Amino acid sequence: DYFYGIPSALQQGGARVFVAQVSAAESTEVRGEQLLAQVRQVLALTGAGKVNLIGHSHGGPTSRYVAGVAPSLVASVTSVGGVNRGSRVADILRGVLPPGTLSEAVVNGAIQGFVALINLGSGGGGLPQQPVAALNSLTTAGLADFNRRFPQALPSGCGSGAELGNGVRYFSWTGTQPVTNLLDVSDGSLGALSLVFGEANDGLVSACSSRLGRHLGDYGQNHLDEVNQVLGLRNWFATDPVTLYRQHARRLQQLGL
Repeated sequence: DYFYGIPSALQQGGARVFVAQVSAAESTEVRGEQLLAQVRQVLALTGAGKVNLIGHSHGGPTSRYVAGVAPSLVASVTSVGGVNRGSRVADILRGVLPPGTLSEAVVNGAIQGFVALINLGSGGGGLPQQPVAALNSLTTAGLADFNRRFPQALPSGCGSGAELGNGVRYFSWTGTQPVTNLLDVSDGSLGALSLVFGEANDGLVSACSSRLGRHLGDYGQNHLDEVNQVLGLRNWFATDPVTLYRQHARRLQQLGL
């Protein structure tokens, strides 16, 4: 369950929730087309006119792609810890893995294995996986190119951007505390990765890179806490991530979305 406990919490509140299946490691455009196909299926199934998309990490640009190419199908896009301006971690990996080298091939194979493990638990098997394509999409240069084509709701600096673009409302929030629970096995890695940023970050994405549309806040969460992982281990003194999704669902409902 990638969004651990979150879909069921939203369903209990009366929302109709569909969890998309996209490639864990692919370019933003490939993932976006996969998501777009599922959006059309959901609309055909439910008879609804539009969907509200909530994307975490690479899911931010993936959702933005759908809103960019088919704005008539999307009521809102919410980016949670979204890589909207690229990640310093991706930049470093790309820098030490020159295209076409043995080191790139070795890392590509290792990531393929990791992706297979993720798919075993999340049911995403059978989808194409291209780790190098994903890495290229997540670099600062890759996102700069994407943003030239899909600039909606991006802020000029580190604040909020326009909430409304092409009829779609945009929102974002993020975490800024890489280490939050010593019982969580992922916190050590995120804490180490956070050192490459030199600015507020969640362990994989800087706070400024995550900004999109109306920014709803920075929280004491790391990149995995943002989706209530691992298995709900999080900062017990910060806002419960599930609560943030519930509050946002009510917000969207109050806006008539």
